[in-house]
Amino acid sequence: MSTVREQRGRNWFHALAGAATPIGGLPASLLVADTELAGQSLRYLSVVVDAANPFPRARNGEVGLLEGWGLAKAVDEAIEADAGSPHKRALVAIVDVPSQAYGRREEAYGIHQALAGAVDSYARARLAGHAVIGLLVGKAMSGAFLAHGYQAQRLIALRDPGVMVHAMGKAAAARITLRSVEELEALAASVPPMAYDLDSYASLGLLWETLDVVEVANPSAADIARVEDCLGQALADIASGAKDLRGRLGAANRAASSQVRELLRAQW
Repeated sequence: MSTVREQRGRNWFHALAGAATPIGGLPASLLVADTELAGQSLRYLSVVVDAANPFPRARNGEVGLLEGWGLAKAVDEAIEADAGSPHKRALVAIVDVPSQAYGRREEAYGIHQALAGAVDSYARARLAGHAVIGLLVGKAMSGAFLAHGYQAQRLIALRDPGVMVHAMGKAAAARITLRSVEELEALAASVPPMAYDLDSYASLGLLWETLDVVEVANPSAADIARVEDCLGQALADIASGAKDLRGRLGAANRAASSQVRELLRAQW
């Protein structure tokens, strides 16, 4: 078990949620709590390590069946509770997820549906008027990140070597591409989408902000204040913008994405 990974998920949740009581009725691997920030109601959600998870392949912070459906439930409850309110609570996904859970039971019981359920809930919340922010404090890998955080209008990442974004881990990516890890790293130096570092990911236009903190695994009071200030700015920015994800386009390394969209609009 990775102690650092467990500390990041839990510590940032408790640091930001403060004295708020976690919501019950959810898996032990999912922490959710309601609080306020900058005068706005807000719900924090974090997938954390649970060594006693009944699914062994989801004991190190992976997003599996329980986590996928649990996230969907927590987000849906917020949507339903705020349906008649002009002021929708914001949703902040605290992201430190090494991957989705890989296992025969997960595949047999439909992990694709569980993760799709989480994605659908986050997307519907965003379209219903909830501000959705992804705060990357650790790994944001594979289908786990797609299910938890990627639907956010604004992605904020802490600047630290332990904060990585990619479709899969280096060892797995090396096997799939028939390369050694060293060869993969050399390729990543010239192909940004293959890289794991934040600067390469930011060059794709997907990060709204990166933040330097002193204690990334065990945040200090100054770190918490810095992150909360950035979250407040993100909330204000979302309030004045569109509900979709168009803000991700425009970066130099997303030129092809913009061109494809233009061609589709012209043809359809």
